[in-house]
Amino acid sequence: MRLGIAVRTVKQAERVIKRLELVGDDNEDDYRFQTREALKNIIQERMKFAVSEHLEEMSLEEIPDRRNGSYSRCLLTEIGNIELNVPRTRRYCAGEIIKSYARRAKQIDHLILACFILGLATRKVGKALLVLLGEKVSASTVSRVARVLDEAVAAFHRRALKDIYRVLVFDGVVLSRKTGAGALKRPVLVVLGIRPDGKKEIIDYRLSSSESESEWEIFMTDLYKRGLVGEKAELVCVDGGKGLLSALQTVYPNLPVQRCWAHKTRNLTDMCRKNDREAVKKGIHTISHAKNRIKAMSNAGDFARIWGEKYPKIIKSLRNDLENLLEFFRFEDDEWRKKCRTTNSIERRFREVRRRTRPMGVFQDKTSMDRILYAVFNDENENQKTNAPFLLTHNI
Repeated sequence: MRLGIAVRTVKQAERVIKRLELVGDDNEDDYRFQTREALKNIIQERMKFAVSEHLEEMSLEEIPDRRNGSYSRCLLTEIGNIELNVPRTRRYCAGEIIKSYARRAKQIDHLILACFILGLATRKVGKALLVLLGEKVSASTVSRVARVLDEAVAAFHRRALKDIYRVLVFDGVVLSRKTGAGALKRPVLVVLGIRPDGKKEIIDYRLSSSESESEWEIFMTDLYKRGLVGEKAELVCVDGGKGLLSALQTVYPNLPVQRCWAHKTRNLTDMCRKNDREAVKKGIHTISHAKNRIKAMSNAGDFARIWGEKYPKIIKSLRNDLENLLEFFRFEDDEWRKKCRTTNSIERRFREVRRRTRPMGVFQDKTSMDRILYAVFNDENENQKTNAPFLLTHNI
């Protein structure tokens, strides 16, 4: 493959770069060198032309000016580091032509952020990009770029909220992060909203010290003050933790509460012998997946008769929560019943968090945890087309 003489602009050069198949080619180094040289020549020629054009304009306007040498500048691109000589005059500097790159191409900033989001420590990011870029990125550079992501995270937690959700789903999921004393497990409090069109959105989350009533109340009160007052919500689905249930009575006392069937099923089957678990689970399933509330109540009665003598504690636990377990029958549409009878929509998103962070085992610190959660949740919201405009900027 050769570079045609018709390539005259940086954008055209970038398109050429993208067409070059660098991976898995025996001549990879040659391609990288040739592409860097081509891009360098194009940029240099544009800068020289810009200086000549400027001097011509100054001459026509009879404004005194003359060339004033040049200075060196490095441009880090996807195919390596390019050293440029930036020409200037007494009144004008051609560096404006590469100003948009801000020393690093925007693509490089995104690559750095991607590595950081995946949980790599700042010192490891440079090594990870070394093969691709042919240039090590320093830990301080990564840290500066990562601050952009921190700004986006902070804006996400501060933004005003729209009270548009038909169902609210609350859950707490435990994650591990590193401390000086070893791995520390801490819960993440999450609220997910289901919109009238059925789309799901992670509204917000909070890194917490526990799932106590006070921690949940702090989280919910902040949501309420930012606009999530729950006026349009018809139901709230929760995992059944005591702290969460108590906080709901304080902040959202008028919302009907649906207990999560997935959590309840796990809790009940854990109370029986291993040989009986599958049969007990099937019996519970006939209640949670009944066609209507009446049939669910009938199936619950059958379940109690079958297992009551052998597992009285299971039956007592089921009866105590049965009313809240059947609140999802408020919806006539079966699809809406499926959406709100469990908190699995939150659990699924945390599986993606764990998948991305599996190589680390645990998060490096609280800040890296916040960044990765934001990145995953923002990505999931984007897939559902429910996210706000992306908050990252390039003013680094």
